[in-house]
Amino acid sequence: MKPEISVVIPVYNEQAGLQTLFDRLYPALDALQTSYEIVFVNDGSRDNSVSILAEQFRARPDVTRVVLFNGNYGQHMAILAGFEAARGDIMITLDADLQNPPEEIRHLVAKMREGYDYVGSIRRKRQDSAWRTYASKAMNQLRERITNIKITDQGNMLRAYGRNVIDLVNQCGEVNTFVPALAYRFARKPTEIIVEHEERAAGESKYSLYSLIRLNFDLVTGFSLVPLQMFSMLGMALSVGSGLLVLVLLVRRLFLGAEAEGLFTLFAIAFFFMGVILFGIGLLGEYVGRIFQQVRARPRYVVQTILQQQHGHEQLNTDELEKRSVAR
Repeated sequence: MKPEISVVIPVYNEQAGLQTLFDRLYPALDALQTSYEIVFVNDGSRDNSVSILAEQFRARPDVTRVVLFNGNYGQHMAILAGFEAARGDIMITLDADLQNPPEEIRHLVAKMREGYDYVGSIRRKRQDSAWRTYASKAMNQLRERITNIKITDQGNMLRAYGRNVIDLVNQCGEVNTFVPALAYRFARKPTEIIVEHEERAAGESKYSLYSLIRLNFDLVTGFSLVPLQMFSMLGMALSVGSGLLVLVLLVRRLFLGAEAEGLFTLFAIAFFFMGVILFGIGLLGEYVGRIFQQVRARPRYVVQTILQQQHGHEQLNTDELEKRSVAR
């Protein structure tokens, strides 16, 4: 039967906290008294996560499905693979580290039943370091101004999506994408709610400072041309300014003579222009790089195996999802 709720959970080296996740997640969903499924997507874990997921599948095959990648493709690719495999009308995404309590899922489901097709979440009190919280808020504000995507807390993966939104997301073949922003673009009636936030149950964050910067670059360049347009306008302004500066220096030389003291000022101005040019080349390269990745048309991810129950029997089903991933 087609379940009402599908919970998609990417897993990467989470062996220390998986059992705690199981102990809280399944009772929380059982308490909803509706049909559901849980789709775990193993993103190339190097620890014992696969064995733990397989054991959980054998314990609850009626509501558990496990998608196994053949390598590491990233959190958002794992979520997209989960969307491809999931069958529910309400899709919930959840991290495996228990920073978002599974008990909060009922609030998202209740909001979806009110007629919304996208329900984001805002952490009431973030249990992260100060610099991480500040950097996240700053990037949220910058991203909203550039892309016009209103996601208050973009780092929180606990979200709910309607089937209509997920069907459109599944049709996209973008190599790099930020799932919540992509879904927000397709939503007809989005909203947000406040949820609780806890400290990580076990393990450590998979996002380094570089990864966060990389993610936000992908987000901004993937959903807006504003950076290129802003740089074009900056280039025009600097061209006018540099022309005026040359004119001023020429007039001063004609009427006041050469000034050796101004040499270092000219060096500073030249270095500033060089920095702006290099930044512009890098920004342009970011867009060109996205085009390069897209035109290669390589699979975004490759599914090795799917553990699922079909017609009352445990079965390994890989053909359908492998065809979908290769077609992209």
